[in-house]
Amino acid sequence: MKAIMLQGTSSDVGKSVLCTALCRIFYEDGWKVAPFKSQNMALNSYITRDGKEIGRAQGVQAEACRIEATADMNPILLKPKKDMIAEVIVRGEHYADMGAAAYREDYVPRALPILRESLDRLAAEYEVLVIEGAGSPAEINLKDRDIANMKVAELADAPVLLVADIDRGGVFASLVGTLALLDESERARVKGFIINKFRGKFSLLKPGLDWLEEYTGIPVLGVIPYADTGIEAEDSLALSNLKLKKRDETGESLDVAFIRLPRISNFTDLDPLYDEPGVRVRLIGSAAEWNHPDIVILPGTKNTTDDLLWLKQTGLADLICEAAQSGTHVVGICGGYQMLGKKLLDPDGVESNHLESEGLGLLPIHTTFRAGKRTVRVHGNVAGASFASGQTVEGYEIHLGRTEREAGGRPLLQIADGHMDGAISDDERVWGTYLHGVFHNRAFTRAWLNDIRMRKGMKLVDTEVQTESERREGSYAALAALVRQHLDMKKLYEIMNLSLPVK
Repeated sequence: MKAIMLQGTSSDVGKSVLCTALCRIFYEDGWKVAPFKSQNMALNSYITRDGKEIGRAQGVQAEACRIEATADMNPILLKPKKDMIAEVIVRGEHYADMGAAAYREDYVPRALPILRESLDRLAAEYEVLVIEGAGSPAEINLKDRDIANMKVAELADAPVLLVADIDRGGVFASLVGTLALLDESERARVKGFIINKFRGKFSLLKPGLDWLEEYTGIPVLGVIPYADTGIEAEDSLALSNLKLKKRDETGESLDVAFIRLPRISNFTDLDPLYDEPGVRVRLIGSAAEWNHPDIVILPGTKNTTDDLLWLKQTGLADLICEAAQSGTHVVGICGGYQMLGKKLLDPDGVESNHLESEGLGLLPIHTTFRAGKRTVRVHGNVAGASFASGQTVEGYEIHLGRTEREAGGRPLLQIADGHMDGAISDDERVWGTYLHGVFHNRAFTRAWLNDIRMRKGMKLVDTEVQTESERREGSYAALAALVRQHLDMKKLYEIMNLSLPVK
């Protein structure tokens, strides 16, 4: 097996997207390729076909390779839960909730055999491995417990490309400074630089590139232009970038307020709304930002009860309830769905120390938290919404709570295994579901938005609806073409000691 590892000068420099591009490029070049990230801290996760939970980036990268994702591609996933506490997921399954100090001192030394086993299994099945680092390899206070960057490069015997984000400034200092803080053996593994998110004129950058290569003796393999790739984000820092996404501001539009919960998770559920014409999406985190939206969306969360309390403390809970009474459409996904109910019950303290909490009371449901997380891909049909009745939908579930509809409550979906999911109000203005990715069912989303437009006397949108699989394939192909154009592929193949494909 041949491998290449992308490490960054910091978080959110674009490693995940560049790894996705390389996965698709190697696939296009005829290699049997797979992604790998040893340890991932992410708010967005992905459910494999066998119900394992891994970082969303590795699931996306596997799709770019046109293979099924497995837990070996991300053997350790950390999901922040509350201050200094994270859920530790090992090989796709819940291991423990741990504090930062306990994880670093007690668990990390035992993690290397797990990483080796995953690497060995991938090496037995694939020809090329695209490895993603985490954060920066130059965090000197963490290097003695490194299981995400140079230690992984050593285990896989992989050359390293160092990625820097020029859009945030200080690109040359970040590259040279990172190298300066590496050990000599680690520096020897760095075989090239990639400068990412470039917006300027290349001729003005060229003297700096020449200096960098002369000063370090390491080639710049590519300068990748800034682009909205349409590839799902992984890092929590990318949440702030949602505000920078292209939004449809022309003509009349539906105003969507997406509540930025403190412990938000799987915020990629929002992505399809940015693609919809006639939709304006706002992330709001305070009552001052309210401004009377047409639609309110409550996303998933790592702690439903604490985030519900935050809604009440900020005054957003009252605004949401008042808006729902006056005709605003309200949607809840996963934890957001649980909040829409009458009560949250936690008799065993599984999620928090609140044994019982009052919900927003917008749906006739109540939720009880029990040990044992449900992680599964699902598909089914729309059962309770007239605007999309009978349409097929698919997605995935990740949740602890078990929600029951009370007498007279209408389910939203009928899942293929026979159970009914979600709930919808009689006037269909309020609904919730456990189905992450519900908006990625593009025909469902368009039908829902057009139903709202019809109610408001707005013009319906009748442009063609692209399927999610078509859109994703188009994004992977476009991203691969962009990176291939701006990356020295011949040099990359030389670094990896791979034979160039015969065209």
